[in-house]
Amino acid sequence: MEKHCVDSEVKGVSTGTTILAAIFDGGVVIGSDSRASIGGEYVSSRTINKVIQVHDRIFCCMAGSLADAQAVTKAAKFHLSFHSVQMESPPLVIAAASVLKELCYKNKEELQAGFITAGWDKKKGPQVYVVSLGGMVVSQPFTIGGSGSTYIYGYVDAKYKPNMSRDECLQFATNALALAMGRDNVSGGVAHLAVITEKGVEHVVVPGNKLPKFHDE
Repeated sequence: MEKHCVDSEVKGVSTGTTILAAIFDGGVVIGSDSRASIGGEYVSSRTINKVIQVHDRIFCCMAGSLADAQAVTKAAKFHLSFHSVQMESPPLVIAAASVLKELCYKNKEELQAGFITAGWDKKKGPQVYVVSLGGMVVSQPFTIGGSGSTYIYGYVDAKYKPNMSRDECLQFATNALALAMGRDNVSGGVAHLAVITEKGVEHVVVPGNKLPKFHDE
């Protein structure tokens, strides 16, 4: 028993998560579950918000080591705030993804965290970028990540449609998170979602008992 506890401490707190983002007609939805675990064995928190606002209309979701991810997003907020003051305008979404990429790449030997960056800007409108563990950036219309994502690749590939309405995209994201949280033992809690458009940001929280069900429980 003593050895088991020591091993868990070494592994550290992980988001053990399901994260996603998807573009719809005029905006983007980004969301995640809210469970954090230690070594995938002990649930340390049921209420972690993994949807982090790094600027007015730019958010990122984190997966991997919680401490690493929080440190990177805190640094990214500082860089983007400084950048917006220098440029006298809000940063582009690709700029936020590039900042995260640089932080991940320069510290790739120490970090164990990956990110999804999503937002809206005047130049390109709604955008989604994947920032991988080693510091690679890829633009996609929708993406999923974290341990729970392995259960829903088929669902998102089959159900995602370009130019969905806001409500359709929000339902798509909620369903995907519910399916992953129902199968992945280290994803759970509530669904945190942010809807980002030119008009602003809308935060949506779906409690666990309000999530859609697809099988008898």
